[in-house]
Amino acid sequence: MRKLSGKDLAQAIRAQTAAEVEAGPQPRLAVVVATGDEASLWYVRSIAKAAAGVGIAADIVDLGPDARPEQIRESLIRLSGDSGVHGLMLQTPLPPGASAQELAGAIDPRKDVDGANPLSLGRLAAGLPAFAPATAAAVMALLDHYEVELKGRRAVVVGRSTVVGKPLAHLLLDRHATVTVCHSRTRDLASVTSAAEVLVAAVGRAGLIGAEHVAPGAVVIDVGTNPTEDGGLTGDVDFEAVSAKAEALTPVPGGVGPVTTALLLRHTARAANLP
Repeated sequence: MRKLSGKDLAQAIRAQTAAEVEAGPQPRLAVVVATGDEASLWYVRSIAKAAAGVGIAADIVDLGPDARPEQIRESLIRLSGDSGVHGLMLQTPLPPGASAQELAGAIDPRKDVDGANPLSLGRLAAGLPAFAPATAAAVMALLDHYEVELKGRRAVVVGRSTVVGKPLAHLLLDRHATVTVCHSRTRDLASVTSAAEVLVAAVGRAGLIGAEHVAPGAVVIDVGTNPTEDGGLTGDVDFEAVSAKAEALTPVPGGVGPVTTALLLRHTARAANLP
């Protein structure tokens, strides 16, 4: 079985981004945060550190876990109108009563480097230029990096979120895959997923995908990042069980995650150069 690590690909993307940044104006990324969730805060800090490594300035706008939806919206509107900010993202989770989908509409699509604004998703579905959500884009980048053929192949995406499942389905369709999207109401999940030549798990349930869900020789991409009791991460795929059947499988951590962060920074660099 091939282990589809994302580390080398992420390093290559970061090097390319650093070269683009050096050749143009310094990009600035703003991340709006309204949570006390430590895992989420750690992720935001890791983005800021990675940004510094490629020459991108990163501002963390921490509104606190008690921020009201109006405060979050006002911050997004203000930063969208700030000519010194080139990339803008809203980190989740959000306080009770705040909807990420509704608030993301306040992000200028030209600065929407994580593809959260519904307008970005609509443009993506229509095949028009837009920043795809970084995680969905990372799945495609990994498939390309490892030269996984998509044209005419059966692809199954487990998960229908607007940040991974839905945009990824559109990206796969654009590459001429035959796509099925599964979710919590799908009957007999294994009967659908076991027909996939390319299987993507993006639900957020540890160990959801076992050997019975996977066809022999399938390529399996695990998007899940579920915290473990010892402070680590595990994916949506039972790695040991599935590795015995799959032709290729991404690890967690070290698979999709590093590529997601690298692409978020590349999107920011390219947003800074939009006419």
